[in-house]
Amino acid sequence: LVTRFTLKEVRIQRTIMIEAMLQNGAMGLIVGAQLFHELEYMTPIAVYALIQYVALMFYIGNINDSEQSKKYIEQLNEVAKELNTFVIPVSIKIEHEISTLDEEEKKEYLEVMGLDEPILNKIILEGYKMLGLKTFFTAGPNEIRAWTIKDGFTAPNAAGVIHTDFERGFIKAEVIDFKDYIANGGELGAKENGKLRLEGKEYIVQDGDVIHFKFNV
Repeated sequence: LVTRFTLKEVRIQRTIMIEAMLQNGAMGLIVGAQLFHELEYMTPIAVYALIQYVALMFYIGNINDSEQSKKYIEQLNEVAKELNTFVIPVSIKIEHEISTLDEEEKKEYLEVMGLDEPILNKIILEGYKMLGLKTFFTAGPNEIRAWTIKDGFTAPNAAGVIHTDFERGFIKAEVIDFKDYIANGGELGAKENGKLRLEGKEYIVQDGDVIHFKFNV
């Protein structure tokens, strides 16, 4: 006995599989033009999940000097435009070569290629923006460490990322803007030039802040 499905039944079954993939996090496998023809058959929960995923997506297009590569990037740009997002063109070959160089060689290579920095840096930055993330720094005698926080975190919230005791016993935060920290040769120079400020519990941590937390538990 051979069962023949109508076109509508086939599309419904395919949509059930799409919903299952959405629920299991395999979204990257099913986002494409065909998917949007299935929306009329998807449950509201699946549609919402799809919208949330597409809203947090951009494309990375591997490029070279060929005409075919340029054509593919143009096509990818059109797809991205339809999804209200964008494309970051990148030469994986060049990025790999950059990653193998020391700092001096890297600087010279970037100058020759007409780049300010590796494209990987831009990809990371755009990813952080899209996910609503920021970075603050803590600086000690032997190391500078970066910490990732959500946009809108207060100083106590940020302190809690380091240790819950820091948040629970928060008193104040000594804050230096990252540019001021570099321009003045570190914490001591920033203090001497009046670039260190004290912030309280309501302070919203800014991207690049260098912070020393005062706490008591």
